[in-house]
Amino acid sequence: MNVKLFPFVVFIVIVGCSNPSSNKSDRMTVVVDSILNQMTLEEKIGQLNLPSAGEFVTGQAENSDLAKKIEKGMIGGLFNIKTAARIREVQKLAVEKSRTKIPLIFGMDVIHGYESVFPIPLGLSCSWDLKLIERSARIAAQEASADGINWTFSPMVDISRDARWGRISEGSGEDPYLGSQIARAMVRGYQGNDLSANNTIMSCVKHYALYGAAEAGRDYNTVDMSHHRMYNEYLPPYKAAIDEGAGSIMASFNEVDGIPATANKWLLTDVLRKEWGFKGFVVSDYTGLTEMIEHGYGDTATVSVKALEAGLDMDMVSEGLLNTLARSVKEGKISEQQINNACRRILEAKYKLGLFTDPYKYCNVERAKSEVFNAANRAEARSTATQSFVLLKNQGEILPLKKAGAIALVGPLADAKENMTGTWSVAARFAESISVKAGLEKALEGKAKVLYAKGSNLDEDEAIEERATMFGKTLHRDKRTAEELRNEAIAIAKKADVIVVAAGEAAEMSGEASSRTNIQIPETQRDLIKALLKTGKPVVLVLFTGRPLALKWESENVPAIVNVWFGGSEAG
Repeated sequence: MNVKLFPFVVFIVIVGCSNPSSNKSDRMTVVVDSILNQMTLEEKIGQLNLPSAGEFVTGQAENSDLAKKIEKGMIGGLFNIKTAARIREVQKLAVEKSRTKIPLIFGMDVIHGYESVFPIPLGLSCSWDLKLIERSARIAAQEASADGINWTFSPMVDISRDARWGRISEGSGEDPYLGSQIARAMVRGYQGNDLSANNTIMSCVKHYALYGAAEAGRDYNTVDMSHHRMYNEYLPPYKAAIDEGAGSIMASFNEVDGIPATANKWLLTDVLRKEWGFKGFVVSDYTGLTEMIEHGYGDTATVSVKALEAGLDMDMVSEGLLNTLARSVKEGKISEQQINNACRRILEAKYKLGLFTDPYKYCNVERAKSEVFNAANRAEARSTATQSFVLLKNQGEILPLKKAGAIALVGPLADAKENMTGTWSVAARFAESISVKAGLEKALEGKAKVLYAKGSNLDEDEAIEERATMFGKTLHRDKRTAEELRNEAIAIAKKADVIVVAAGEAAEMSGEASSRTNIQIPETQRDLIKALLKTGKPVVLVLFTGRPLALKWESENVPAIVNVWFGGSEAG
């Protein structure tokens, strides 16, 4: 490998690594000091900039606008880019064409698996199995690192007690003790015991802080609570993740004590660094910095200064730090030392990841061929899914189903492989996920007959269904009337011994910007269940959901209910 860093940096790296008497912290300080001393103010500010990569086309990366910024040292990392080949091409621009030769860090929302997707985090929490949860993060890190990623925006440890909030699906529920233990397990799974290994990735704990306590469950809404409640109920999972060694943390969108978290010095410095001793770096959420402008906190230059003073180190997408800090230094509004402090923390993260030793360590295309979405990982995803399911009711011991006779399978989620991975499964292979229909047919092959009908659409409102199935998670809407769909389902139900209804929410009815005022099963699906109950056949409701749902009617009328959340690639 022929990679050229600053000559002095190369010398320091070689000497520091070959000197057994110097500890890891001392060696890191020497290397980072040497780099900082040779950087211009603009290059230091560039390290604080984290834009979204979009889709680079392999072979054309150097012709893009982002490439020009990378060559000028104006970017410290990228996110939303995958595959070892693409990332290698972009990394090459940084380490071979920029003046500083400083490698980039590459992030992605690896939330509950990479291409082998595990149950949504809320579902994982229902397993109460910390080793299992840690293992899911370990496999996610193995796959992501094999495909070029070295930083994940996970775990999300926000405590939430309002099921209307869409992002409740991404957390571990309402209990601070369980949430804290899962936070630790996820950090261990991602980072392992050697962050410099090529199969571990840096975790980013989010959303700091109190994001899950938004008023009325409305995403991005105000958070207002006493410090007593903060420290006892909402802050513990963040601290647990920090205590476990999480390398980075993401500031939340909401206010804390009336001040946006992105520029809240009490939160980012007094608590995080002084009380808890956090040594990593803090990144904003997507455009979190410039969104403070709309809240009357100042113009871009003002909010950038306030955020940096508060303890923010990296700006995701806004480019407020990139475009204003140099001028603010000249005007005396911020000091270069404050920029040095933030830049140092970014460089330290890259050092801990081993990128100064080998910037291409995550870019081995051969690893991805064997380590991503392989049979062993999918088998573990399938096993994990079964341990996340929650049996809510089993009147008459209908479950487990007998492998004989005829089974009617109905419902909008029955043949919906694109929805099985749930929300925030950005790297998933939707078309290769296992639907309930496919899984049931395989399990009963040669033993029992599966009769299928869709029965209903997700919702009578086509616009609602379109919104709930975005990002390629289609339910293949049926243009027939609700009555026609129900009648078809009733006809096959009459020929069956038992009816299985796969119903509930679509994958994107929960997640970011997916708050709901009505957390019941959509009416058209309930009408289908009512019609099926009238046949007199035993009915099993297989409930897909990203949140706790209000199931009063279902619990009173449906004999068997199993909550399967969104179980991942192997859900079916």
